[in-house]
Amino acid sequence: MTGEHQTLALLLFSAFVAVTLGITTWVSRNRRGSAEEFYAGGRLFSPMENGFAIAGDYMSAASFLGVTGLIALFGYDGLLYVVGFLVAWLVVLFLVAELVRNCGRFTLADVVAARMRERPVRIAAGTSSVTVSVLYLVAQMVGAGSLVALLLGGTSDAARAWTVIGVGALMVIYVSLGGMRATTWIQIVKAVLLLGGTIALTALVLMRFHGDLNRLLLTAAERSGHGAAFLAPGLKYGGDWTARFDFISLGLALVLGTAGLPHILSRFYTVPTARAARRSVVWAVGLIGGFYLMTIVLGFGAAAVLGPDAVRGSNAAGNTAVPLLALDLGGGAGSTGGTVLFAIVAAVAFATILAVVAGITLASSASVAHDLYASLRRRGGKPRSEVAVARVAAVGVGVVAIALGLLARDLNVAFLVGLAFAVAASANLPVLLYSLFWRGFTTRGAVWAVYGGLVPAVVLVVLSPVVSGSPDSLFPGIDLQYFPLQNPGLVSIPLGFFAGWLGTVTSTEVPDEAKHAETEVRSLTGAGAA
Repeated sequence: MTGEHQTLALLLFSAFVAVTLGITTWVSRNRRGSAEEFYAGGRLFSPMENGFAIAGDYMSAASFLGVTGLIALFGYDGLLYVVGFLVAWLVVLFLVAELVRNCGRFTLADVVAARMRERPVRIAAGTSSVTVSVLYLVAQMVGAGSLVALLLGGTSDAARAWTVIGVGALMVIYVSLGGMRATTWIQIVKAVLLLGGTIALTALVLMRFHGDLNRLLLTAAERSGHGAAFLAPGLKYGGDWTARFDFISLGLALVLGTAGLPHILSRFYTVPTARAARRSVVWAVGLIGGFYLMTIVLGFGAAAVLGPDAVRGSNAAGNTAVPLLALDLGGGAGSTGGTVLFAIVAAVAFATILAVVAGITLASSASVAHDLYASLRRRGGKPRSEVAVARVAAVGVGVVAIALGLLARDLNVAFLVGLAFAVAASANLPVLLYSLFWRGFTTRGAVWAVYGGLVPAVVLVVLSPVVSGSPDSLFPGIDLQYFPLQNPGLVSIPLGFFAGWLGTVTSTEVPDEAKHAETEVRSLTGAGAA
């Protein structure tokens, strides 16, 4: 890329960073310093504001960069991510949003611990939440590295590494200084920028093909080198039965995982009532639905305008398809229009990554401070402020995410997010649904549900082709592959539900009918909710 691309993109990105740091500084001067302020922004956001923030949290680098790249490379099979990400919100809307807002205060563990023994439940749920958050953060770090490699011509691994470190440092600053209120406003600004950029690119793609979607699809199929197979199922997931089971496994993880993501669940606590939480989801579904429909156009547009070979040539996983498409639509390399559009898209993608990592880091640091620290600290010792512990935890989570992001820099970001969704659906969703709807659920069942989904999911990923045993693995030089599927959801999600059931039926603990009744009334009516 030319110096003009680099300079303009970095200037726009710097402007976004300056604005968001200004928001963070302003919020840090006007906050009360309480846990409610830090974790939930004082519960003062309107449904529309929270809906935009949820959309900003959810429309990550995986959506903007990874999904578009997968559609450009694999056609129809790449649509699985779009369908899964969108359908997942039906589960959130009908089963989770309102009930979680009524039953909890700041984290997933609050919902479960309301009717269980707190210490073991908080330790289990906190561990799971941090694991999911770190996996999700890794995807954002990989997206940041891919963008920098594109800006600098793919020649400097050191520059990519420093950018990942810089993104990590910024997310720690956002969370430590501004808490939930600053993070929310950053996500709202980012959502507006991302939707505006996506609308502009979609309009340019449709103009290139004179509004003829059929011509767009046929051109994409022709340039793909696969012909009609590009528009039919099976190009990525139809080669054999292993690939087909991988398809089912990924679909389950995407549809069920959203309801267990800690940074999405924490957003329901930022509004004053359960009704506002439900209306937030309605706003979010509308914004997210429109966005994903446009990513379909952009994915096939990248295949038709650039061709999969050009996309792979820049980044083997397809993570840079959107910036390259913007460059071509603006007039090509060296043109003023191409330079400006490329720079805007790159800056929006950076903004996307920054906003999402801030939200995830806040959720994971809340789990560490509110759940793990509060449960594990020594009795009788001088307790530290939860907010102070959360700030320290943000630094620790950031360091781990940076290290893993550098390690996984050649994997597709949408694929990495799929792994995070699988762990969330395996460990968090079973314990959440059992706690809300099963009268006889016990503490042992809750702990077993979390670990019974979390441990198999992580172990199966380690033993899968993702980590070793193939040229595209994290460690291609070794072979620890004993599990054939790339996504563990097909096995680990049922195991999580089964472990929760088994732990409950084998427990000698008598379920507390009074606490269940209290939880049921609170979840359905909001009476006594925080």
